[in-house]
Amino acid sequence: MQDKIRSILSENISVKQTMLADEELMRLIDKTVGAVVAAFKNGNKVLFCGNGGSAADAQHLAAELSGRFYLDRKPLFAEALHVNTSFLTAVSNDYGFENAFARAVEAMGRPGDLLVALSTSGNSTNILNAIEKALSLKMLVIGMTGETGGKMNDRCDFLIKIPSAVTPRIQEGHILTGHIICELAEQLLFGR
Repeated sequence: MQDKIRSILSENISVKQTMLADEELMRLIDKTVGAVVAAFKNGNKVLFCGNGGSAADAQHLAAELSGRFYLDRKPLFAEALHVNTSFLTAVSNDYGFENAFARAVEAMGRPGDLLVALSTSGNSTNILNAIEKALSLKMLVIGMTGETGGKMNDRCDFLIKIPSAVTPRIQEGHILTGHIICELAEQLLFGR
């Protein structure tokens, strides 16, 4: 059992080392931080969506921005689109689950807002539909996927691909990247 534990930890470390060595990924994360900061400076908001573990990550990252990360500062408008279960279940029942996030984006999104779309495969229909709706509303889209990008390739303004095909390793990369974005955005907006 301990060998398996070591193997999982090694796999995680390998993904993070690959990320660290990828200069293009570093530039992309830096540009993403700039987009988040610009949105908040312009009075816009950041919406998040994901399914399953990615929904948990979306909610976690929205809370880091709307609550606080390191600094005791004013809250930022960030929200995960799945947290209103009455909305999610009613819309899924009436319009289909594949349209639930798109409907939420349509209700809440405005030009200049950001959508952060998390999908380990990059192929989730409800995420793709939310991206299309966001783009039609002149929102910027930050995508987070696994190594291939799936169908989210060429559909996002910024697409952060974690260099793995293993769902838990991808999600671990998403939360690390999300934490980096939240920390740097908070520092740039409120740093002391």
